[in-house]
Amino acid sequence: MKNKIFLVLFIFLLSFGIKDIHAQTIWENKNTEAQAYLARMAQKGFIQLNDIIQPIERTKIANALIQLNQQKENLTAIELKELQFYLQEYNQDLAVDSLKKNEIGFFVKDAYQRPRMFFIHTKDFTMNLDPNVSTNFIGGTGLNITQVSNGLNLWGKVGKKWGYQLQYRDVTELGSVRNFYTVNKLDFRRQDAKTGIILVGLNDDKKINHSDIRATINYSFKNGSISFGKDQIVWGYGENGRIVLSDRAPSFPLIRMDYNPIKWLRFNYFHGWLNSEIVDSTKSYPTYNGGVSGDVRIINRQKFIASHTLQFNLKKGLDLAIGESIIYSDQIDPGFLLPINLFKIYDNNKSNYLINAGSNGQYFLQLSSRNQVKNTHFYGSLFIDEIRLASVFNKAKSRNQLGYTLGASVTDYFRPYLTLGAEYTRVNPFVYNNLIPAQTYTQFNYPLGDWMGSNFHRKMIFARYNYLPKLKFYTRFQFMNKGGEGSVFDQYNAEPQPKFLSDYEQTRTDFFFQASYEWMNNLYLRTSFEYIDNKNTRGNGFRNKESIIQIGFSYGLN
Repeated sequence: MKNKIFLVLFIFLLSFGIKDIHAQTIWENKNTEAQAYLARMAQKGFIQLNDIIQPIERTKIANALIQLNQQKENLTAIELKELQFYLQEYNQDLAVDSLKKNEIGFFVKDAYQRPRMFFIHTKDFTMNLDPNVSTNFIGGTGLNITQVSNGLNLWGKVGKKWGYQLQYRDVTELGSVRNFYTVNKLDFRRQDAKTGIILVGLNDDKKINHSDIRATINYSFKNGSISFGKDQIVWGYGENGRIVLSDRAPSFPLIRMDYNPIKWLRFNYFHGWLNSEIVDSTKSYPTYNGGVSGDVRIINRQKFIASHTLQFNLKKGLDLAIGESIIYSDQIDPGFLLPINLFKIYDNNKSNYLINAGSNGQYFLQLSSRNQVKNTHFYGSLFIDEIRLASVFNKAKSRNQLGYTLGASVTDYFRPYLTLGAEYTRVNPFVYNNLIPAQTYTQFNYPLGDWMGSNFHRKMIFARYNYLPKLKFYTRFQFMNKGGEGSVFDQYNAEPQPKFLSDYEQTRTDFFFQASYEWMNNLYLRTSFEYIDNKNTRGNGFRNKESIIQIGFSYGLN
C-alpha cells in the first residue's frame, strides 16, 4: 500500500514537473508576526493575501513585503520600520538566483543583516539552521510552573524545484502541571485553543515532557507545489478557534497539493494519516517477552483524512472558499487519493448507502471581505457535518448538525494601528461526532475543528495595538456556554433532535491580555495575564475562578 501512495505522488510529479519553475516552496509557521502584519496590510487594501489555508509559503510572504516596499509613501512610521525588519527575514527567499558568490556563516548576520546560527547560501543549494529554544514561567491560582524547551529549525532549497524543512521542539515542564492541564482526573489536557500535547517519557503530577516534530519535502512547479511531510493544516478564519481545521490537534503526516491555474482560482488538496487512539484487537499480538510493557504489540485502528478546496478571488479583497473533507478508517482508499473526486458521493456509492459501512464527510465554506469597507475585514465560516435540506426548518424532523463563525474587525480605528473586532461562533449538537469511533473529527482525541467541540456558542470582542514597532498589545474578552456531547443514539435517532445547549455543562467567561516584543528576528519576549471564571453545572456543580500569569522568551516559535 505504501508503494501505491508513493506511486500516486510520483505521477503528480511527472504530471506537473515538466512545466516552468517558480520559486521553491517552504511553508512558514502561521504564528509568525510577519503574517499578522500582512493580514492587517491586506485589511487596509495595500496587498492581496491568500491565507484562508495555512501555512503559506515563505516566498508569498516575501513577495507581499516587496509589494509593500513599493508603497512606502502609504505606510506610517511604525509600519515602515516593521516592514524593513520583516524584509531582513524573508528577502533571502527571493535572492538565491542573484547570488554572485557562495555565502557560509556561523553565528553571524547574512547579507540582509538577519542574525543566523548557521547558513549556506548558493545558487543551487541553501540551508538555514536556527535554534528553537524557550523559557517560560506560569504562575497564578495554584500554579508554579517552569517550562523549558529546546530544538531546532532547519530549512532550505535544492536546485530550482525542491524545498525542505524540519522543526523539532522538546518541552519539559516542572511544577504544578497537574493543576494546569487537567480537565478531569482522567484527562491530562487543558480546555483552550493551544495545540494539544502528546506526553512522552516518564511523567507525574510535578513533571511532564512532550515534543513536536514537523518535516516536509516540497516540490514546486509553475503554478503550484506538492508536499510530503508532517504538519498542520489550518482552514478559515477565527480569533480564538476555527470550526473547520484549527491548530488544536497535533500535526500529522500528509500529502499536500496546491495549484493556482489562473489568477482568481486556487485549488488545495491534502490527504493525512491520523491517530485514532483505538486499539485494533485483531491486529495486536503478544510479544512473549516475559511481561515487559504488557507483553503485547499494540496496533491502532487506521484513520485518515482527505480534503479539497476551491478558492475564488471574486474581486480584490473579496474571497470565497468552498471545501469538502472525509474522515475514513480501517484501510487506505485510492478513491480519496484522487484530488478531484467528490468524496461524499463516492463514499455513498462505495458503501451502498449503508451508514455503518460509510465514512464521515463534511462540507464547509469561507467568505472573506477585506477593505470593501475601508480598513475592515468581514468574515464568515460555515461547517456542515450533516443536514436534511428537505426539513431544514422543520423542528421535528431537522438534523442541522452544523456550525458557523461570523466576525469583523476594523483597523486604524480612532488612532493608527489600533484594531477592534468582534466574533460569534456557534456549533450545534453532535457536530464532529460519528457512530464509528475511528471516524470522529479528531486527531489523538483532540478536535480537528474548534477546541470546544460541539454544542456551544462563544461571543468575543478583541483589540490589538502596536505602540512602538514590534511592540504588540492584545486583549480579548469572551463569554462561552457549553452543552453536553449527547449520545450516539440521540444523534442518529432522536426526533426531534436535542435542543441547542441541551444537557447544559458550563458557563465560562475569559479575559486575556498579552504584551509581546520581537526584539530581533525570531527572538520573542512575551508576558500575559488570563482570568477564567468557569461555572460547571455537572453533578453537584462547582465554580472555578483562576488567574494565570505567564512571562518568558523564545527564539523560534512554539
